[in-house]
Amino acid sequence: MKHLIYCSMLILLLSSCKEKLDPASFTNTKWELTELPGLTLPASAKATLNFADSLKISGKSFCNSYGGKGEIVDNKITVKNVFGTRMFCQETDAAERSYLHALNQVNSAKITDNKLYLLNGDKTLLVFTKTN
Repeated sequence: MKHLIYCSMLILLLSSCKEKLDPASFTNTKWELTELPGLTLPASAKATLNFADSLKISGKSFCNSYGGKGEIVDNKITVKNVFGTRMFCQETDAAERSYLHALNQVNSAKITDNKLYLLNGDKTLLVFTKTN
């Protein structure tokens, strides 16, 4: 029984060390997509993600421009109300659809060494490099 209590305390201690998401670390930052796991990024266009005040987001999804709102609640980040232009670009269509789908699946993030990792649980969905 004593071991169970010690294990429980250790788990609580380790979980409290998890990095907290601070809105200030996102505000007024610009990022360029460097990885979309499982997909080769198009050489002809880039995807970007910009965070403004109040976590408003904007960027390019290879061909189209998009916007929306980031929200941090209970140490989880989500992207909501994503809207965008609707031009069709054959050479980037698959990457664009994959990018926007991944963006809508985000529920966690971490920033390490000027890289932004957008995650769903422990699964990396998108990796960006800071550009400003």
